[in-house]
Amino acid sequence: MKCIVTIELGTNGVRIFAFDLGGRVIASMKGYYPSFHTEPDRTEQDPEQIFITTLYVMKNLLNEHIHPKKYQVACVCFSAAMHSVLAVDKNGNPLGNAITWSDNRAKKEAQELRNTALGRSLYAATGTPIHPMSPMLKIAWIRRYDKERFRQTSKFLSIKSYIIQQLTGEYLMDYSIASATGLLNIHTLTWEADALKYAGISATHLPGLGPIFANAGKLKKAYQQSLGLPPVTKILIGSSDGCLATLGDGVKGEGKATITIEDSGAVRVMGPAVLKDEQMRFFNYVLTEDSYVSGGPTNNGGNIFEWFTRQFGDFTNPFDIEHSMQQLIEEASKVPVGADGLLFLPYLLGERAPLWNANARGAYFGLNIKHERRHFVRAAIEGILYEIYSIGKTLSEQRNISSLSVNGSFGTIPFCTQLIADMFNRPVHLRRKFHSVSYGAWLLSATEMGIYDSLDQAARTVELPDVYKPNKQHHAVYADYFSVFEKLSAKLSDEFELISNLQQKHTVAKTPVKQKTKLI
Repeated sequence: MKCIVTIELGTNGVRIFAFDLGGRVIASMKGYYPSFHTEPDRTEQDPEQIFITTLYVMKNLLNEHIHPKKYQVACVCFSAAMHSVLAVDKNGNPLGNAITWSDNRAKKEAQELRNTALGRSLYAATGTPIHPMSPMLKIAWIRRYDKERFRQTSKFLSIKSYIIQQLTGEYLMDYSIASATGLLNIHTLTWEADALKYAGISATHLPGLGPIFANAGKLKKAYQQSLGLPPVTKILIGSSDGCLATLGDGVKGEGKATITIEDSGAVRVMGPAVLKDEQMRFFNYVLTEDSYVSGGPTNNGGNIFEWFTRQFGDFTNPFDIEHSMQQLIEEASKVPVGADGLLFLPYLLGERAPLWNANARGAYFGLNIKHERRHFVRAAIEGILYEIYSIGKTLSEQRNISSLSVNGSFGTIPFCTQLIADMFNRPVHLRRKFHSVSYGAWLLSATEMGIYDSLDQAARTVELPDVYKPNKQHHAVYADYFSVFEKLSAKLSDEFELISNLQQKHTVAKTPVKQKTKLI
C-alpha cells in the first residue's frame, strides 16, 4: 500500500499528516517550536530547532504508524508559512535566526517605498504589498543595518528552502513561496530585476525556482536510513500554506472565498487573473501559471486570543491553554452580540490588510462601568473577526462572494464560525476534523501522481458538508458596531505612529542573551 506524507512548516510548529491514496488520514502528529521577540518589532525563529523538530516528528510518525502497517511512502510534499528570510553562508550554515512574517523591523523602509513610483511598479510586478512582511524589505534592512551578516551571506532562503536543502542538498523555491517574497515577477515567473536592485542582491543570492510539482531530488543517504525511506521517494517542493489552504477547501472560481484563522489569518479567492488595486491592498500569489490566490492577510488572529488567555484566563492546569481558552469562550457566549458596546482593536502585532500599517496598536473602546471580564472576552473575539470581515468587505469590491469556507484552529471553533457567518451574512462551509493546508498538499501530490488530471478536477472533489447559516438580526447589530470599528482603525493612524515612536524613544536598548532551547 502506498501513502502520501505532507509536512507543513507553520508559525508555531510543524504538522505532519499521512494520507492513503484515497485522501483518508492514516495518522498525524505535531511538534512545536518557539518564536523569539528579542526587541520591539522583531520576531525570529531558530532554523536548526525547526529542522530537528521536523525530523523528530517525521521519524515518530513513520515508526509508529506507517512502517508497522507496511505502507510505502510514495512522496513527501511540503508547505510552509510565507515571508520568512534566512541568511546562510557559502556552506549553507545559518547566519543567525530566521526572520518571520510577523517581523516589522523594516517598517521604515516600507514607509519610504510604499507611495513612490518604484513601490507601485514593484507591487504591480510582484503582487506583494509593500509592507515589512516582504522578504525584499527584510533583505534591504539587513543590507542597511546588519552589514556584516549581509556581506557573509551566500544565499537568502525561506525556512522551507532551508529544510529542503538540509534534507536533499538542493537550493529550491517554489513559485508560490517566491511570489510572496516581493522579489518574483508573477507574470514572467522570474526574479524581478528592479526588486533585486532595491534589495541590493542578484539572482545568485536566491534559490533556484520551480513549479509546485517540482521534485527536490533524493533524500540524503543519512536521512534515508534514519527515516526508513527508499531513495525513490519523491520530495515535492509543494506550495505555501495559504495557497494550499485555498485549494484544500476547493475554492477555485467565482463566488467562493475561504477564511483561514490560525495564529494569523487571511481571506482568499482563487482565479485565473490577478486582482488589480490602485490602493495596493491585496496580495496576488501564484499557485500555478494560470491560477492566482488573491486576498488579504491579518497579523492578528488566534494568536491574539491566545495572548488574551495567557494574560487574563484562569488556569487550573498551568499548561492547559486550550482548556482555559474554552472556558473564556463559554463566558463570551453569555454576553449579547456586540459585547454591550465594547469594541476591541486587535492590532497587537501591527497590521497588514486592509490597513497595511505596521505601527497599528491594540485598544479597547467604549468601556463603561457595567462591563465585566466576560465583555472583554467577547469584544476580543469580535475584534479579531471584525478585522477578518474588513478584509472580506474590501475583497468583495473586486470579486463576488456568495459563499464562504473557513479553516484554521481558531476559525473553526463553533462559536467563532457562527460569528463569521453572522458578520458576513453568508453561509459558512467547513468539515470537522479536517486540515485544509495538509489536504491541499495531498491534492497537489495526488495530481502529480496522476490520480487527478488537474488541480481543477482535484478541487471539484472537495466536500465541506457542515454549514453555519447567518442570523440576520445579529448581522444588523454587527454592521452597526463594525462601522465604528472601521472608523476607529482609520482615525487612530496618527496616534498609532506617535505611540510607536514614543515606545522606540523610551525603550532602553539592551543586548539580549540568547538562551539555548531544548526539544522536549
